[in-house]
Order: sequence, then structure tokens, then C-alpha cells
Amino acid sequence: MQSCHMDCETCKPICDCNLPGAVCEDPRFIGGDGNTFYFHGRRGRDFCLLSDADLHINAHFIGSHVPGARRDPTWVQAIAVQFSGHRLYVGARRTAAWDDEADRLAIVFDGAPVEVQGVANARWEAPSSPLSVTRTKAANGVVVELARVFKITAKAVPITEEDSRVHNYGLRDGDCFAHLDLAFRFYSLTDDVHGVLGQTYRSSYVNRLDVSARMPVMGGERDFAASGLFATDCPVARFAHGRGVDALAVASDELAGVKCSTGLDGVGVVCKK
Repeated sequence: MQSCHMDCETCKPICDCNLPGAVCEDPRFIGGDGNTFYFHGRRGRDFCLLSDADLHINAHFIGSHVPGARRDPTWVQAIAVQFSGHRLYVGARRTAAWDDEADRLAIVFDGAPVEVQGVANARWEAPSSPLSVTRTKAANGVVVELARVFKITAKAVPITEEDSRVHNYGLRDGDCFAHLDLAFRFYSLTDDVHGVLGQTYRSSYVNRLDVSARMPVMGGERDFAASGLFATDCPVARFAHGRGVDALAVASDELAGVKCSTGLDGVGVVCKK
């Protein structure tokens, strides 16, 4: 499921999910320091991936319940990106059966659905911001760029029956747990940046995880929990621009999994701060 290209010097494939800034699979993170770790969060909850003075990114986690397992498997279903008075949603729509030719990505910018032609390299540009969305393929893959701030590669992918069998994910009939594989690049972070992923970009960050473990797990869930997908109230929040903003209407035909601090969710959500 990973997006890969060949390195011309080594003649080996380089995959987005194996580079710093990756958030893929169950979910497996690769920090800005290059170390791999897992952060499982909780299904149905929202967590702060990155918070800086001018940029805030939350993620909504989905998952299944596996009786007797030490933890429930989780995946990132959607992200909410806030910057300079703007808000962006990128998410994978809930899907019963996966068809890679059918686009299951939902993108919303400042409350309006983003419509990008369903062909590779089709491009959309925001009218009020240096933000662009470019398809990496006809369906289920995009690159979102904000000039001089970030580049986010997002791909909607399913959990296959084979994945579920091998890893005991407990795949349910009527839900293939469509989620996002993500690759982040940042160009203007401060050294005060925080969040599950964000903290790993600080010059003072010290990785205290056992990097030799098969699955080094980052804890501290309470520090990164947010009250809603668009909330900037996680304990480690650094974002200033969202404070005092009353509400944002999120308009889309289907934003499965969006939950707000108001307790409302679903279509036509209004996420209050």
C-alpha cells in the first residue's frame, strides 16, 4: 500500500512510510529524529500530532475491538490541519468493500468540499491561501502543500482480509477500516513544537523509547488527547491562532468519524472551540 520511488544512487525503493514524518499502518510513526515508534491512542478519539505557534494538526483514530487482546488496534482515519485562520480536513470515508478505483478521500477547506478532477496530477488551488491539492493518482492519493510551511502526502487505504487474519485485527463485515497513510514534511517549525510527532522535531528532543524493541510504544496519551478533531486543547498545545474562534462549519457529504467538543458528529458538523 506504500507509495515508493527508486533511489537513483542505490537503485533501491524509497517508500514514504519509511521516511521521517511518516504516520502509517497501526499507526507506525517515524519521528523527525529518524526513530520509529508506535502510538496507539484510542479508537474513536482525537489526538494532537503536531502543535506549533502557527500550525496545529490533530488526528482522528478508528479501530476494532479484539476480545482478549492487550490493546485494540487503531489507525488514523482523518486529520485536521489549522493554520493562519484556515482549517483543512483530509479523511478516508467509511467503506464496506474496498475498490481502489473508487475515490474514498474526503477533503474540506474552510467548510467547503474540495473537488479535484479524478485523474493523476489534477490540481486544486485555494482562492484565499497558498494551499494546493494535487492527485498522485486517479483516486485515493493526494499531496497537500502549503508554500514554505508543509507538504502532506495522504493515501486512503483499507485493511484487507489477509491483514486482519495475519495481525488479528478483527475485521468486521461491512467495514474495511479505511484509513490514511501519511507522510509529513515541515519547513518552518519553531523549536517549541510539540505533539506526538511534532516533539520529535525539537532540537532538545530526547528519545527515551527502547529503539531495539520490536514495537517501541510512545505513551503519554493524556498529554496529546484533544476534545474534538478541530479542538486545540490538548495539554501540549502551542497553537495560538485558533483561540477565540467561535466555530467552523464542516461541510461534506460524508465525514465519517468526525467528533466535536459539542458532542455532535456526522454530516454538517459544527465544531466549536
